[in-house]
Amino acid sequence: MSDTIAAIATGPAPGAIGILRLSGPGAIAAAAAVFRPAGGRDLRSYGDRRLVYGTLLGADGIPIDQALATISHGPHSYTGEDTAELQCHGSPMVLALGLEALFAQGVRQAGPGEFTKRALLNGRLDLTQAEAVADLIDAETPAAVHQAAGQLSGALSRRVQGIYDGLVDLLAHFHAVLDYPDEDIDPFRADTIHKGLEQAKTALSALLATYDRGRYLAGGIPCALIGRPNAGKSSLLNALAGYERAIVTSVPGTTRDTVEARCRLGNVTLRVIDTAGIRETADEVERIGVERSRAALEEAALVLLLCDGSVPFTEEDAHLLEEAMTHAPTILVWTKGDLPSAPVPVLTLDPMPPVVEVSVKTGQGLDELAEAVERFFPAGNQGAAGELLTNLRQADAARRALEDVARAEDSLAAGITPDALLTDVEEALSALGELTGANLREDVTARIFERFCVGK
Repeated sequence: MSDTIAAIATGPAPGAIGILRLSGPGAIAAAAAVFRPAGGRDLRSYGDRRLVYGTLLGADGIPIDQALATISHGPHSYTGEDTAELQCHGSPMVLALGLEALFAQGVRQAGPGEFTKRALLNGRLDLTQAEAVADLIDAETPAAVHQAAGQLSGALSRRVQGIYDGLVDLLAHFHAVLDYPDEDIDPFRADTIHKGLEQAKTALSALLATYDRGRYLAGGIPCALIGRPNAGKSSLLNALAGYERAIVTSVPGTTRDTVEARCRLGNVTLRVIDTAGIRETADEVERIGVERSRAALEEAALVLLLCDGSVPFTEEDAHLLEEAMTHAPTILVWTKGDLPSAPVPVLTLDPMPPVVEVSVKTGQGLDELAEAVERFFPAGNQGAAGELLTNLRQADAARRALEDVARAEDSLAAGITPDALLTDVEEALSALGELTGANLREDVTARIFERFCVGK
């Protein structure tokens, strides 16, 4: 990180404001070379985090915009390095010319997420906080914003650190007794070990239990639209997505493959999967589509079973409903509510799924559908925002730590000596270090920052 990077930190479309961002040992000098303060002073003479008005210059020294500039000296900056920001009008051409002027000063183009990666490597953020930056950018609901903001502030890190410190205390006590036998130190007893391991096991189990809610907040709830052909699945998908994501015709069997769209319904983000109509068929292509529909059903965390409300409920519909309820929380959706209704069947299921009648033509019932979904996935306790595991990497590290602690407990119960079982405690500490990034792996960090935009 001995070089200086720069990037356009705002979107590619024209806008009111555009930002050029720099970080590295030459960031402030490069910004000063292309920015002329209105007061005539050199930009480097101003204090940190002060907005300075002036003129942005192109590579040829010709003014290209009136702008604002601010500088921050490391380590008290976002990246931990010297940084600068140039805020101009959001013209893509102005920003391109400004970036070209910075390149002329020896600055290079930043890679995806490189500013946040430098913050991580310089100790300004840990790995969970760096992941929270991307989650915050992608957040689509208030609950997702609260979770990402809490995690960015260190809530998850503090929760993990509490578990980590408890296990370190166990190791420290053991080594103190071993290394200083003549000192007045409480003996290392089996009940002491058991208590410490049990506390860690309980805390890790509770942490791991947050994963489903955390990943649904960050990535959306996988929701399968299931039903017989021509039940209105593709029409509902398009209504939820807000555009024509799937082809809709009056011909049954139009959808031959799964079609996915990310949709916000009320305060919940869904990854809605439109599936082929489930029925017996001799058509080879449609049969493959039906198989994929069943695969989507098995992987869903929520199922919307759609039945055409204008035609009689069939035994096939009843079987689909029972099958769906064995896989995930299910809502029975009567579609085509703008048409004359067929007789409503008497259902005797226990428990009885929520039932909603909708019409995608009129919008009828969509608010009720949102309420039904939110009852299955409530907003939860905002006081715990930021303490949830939100991705598979985090969950895997927590799971391995839990397995290590459980193995240490089993060893203790089997009468294995403390020095042997505490090896498992050290493994648990290593896994927790991977979770927060205390133990950084280059392949893992590279994969994480692949999802970041350039400029962040």
